[in-house]
Amino acid sequence: MSKFIIYLLIAAAALVVVSCQTTAGAVQTASGGSANSQSGAAFDPRRVNQAYYASTRDEVQLFIQQLNQIIRARNFNAWRETLSQEYINEYSSPEKLREISEEPTMKRAGIVLRNLNDYFTRVFVPSRNPDRIQVDNVDIEFISEYRVRAFITRVNAAGVEQREILYNLEKINNSWKIIN
Repeated sequence: MSKFIIYLLIAAAALVVVSCQTTAGAVQTASGGSANSQSGAAFDPRRVNQAYYASTRDEVQLFIQQLNQIIRARNFNAWRETLSQEYINEYSSPEKLREISEEPTMKRAGIVLRNLNDYFTRVFVPSRNPDRIQVDNVDIEFISEYRVRAFITRVNAAGVEQREILYNLEKINNSWKIIN
């Protein structure tokens, strides 16, 4: 009988070890693959484990801290390096620049955007006050395995909490990039 109990305990321990290994991946997708895999399975943001969430949030906070320094310095070339190619293409397009230039506030100020550098200096920098963003308060929401929405929560004048989206980001070649 005592051998039976020992075998039962060993089997239970083995079951615990095996079940822990299946949750050790950063993200468990619907098919059981991890976010770090290229399985192509459907992504479920509710299955992101706490360690992966925390490490990703830390990476994003560091990225935003560095981005704030770039904005303070008004360093266009460094800012451009933080952008995805799709973002660059969209905000460099004459159509998008014309659309932004036609907005009432831009028209009143007589601002006409001609290129991405104009967009950076005349729109992006003024709309981002790096001093009002406390990086430690930045939180994230997973959109897909490698895409997150970075936001802060503010309390408005009515006392209601509201999310303020700062950036949509994607990890491309192991670096965070601003996306559309």
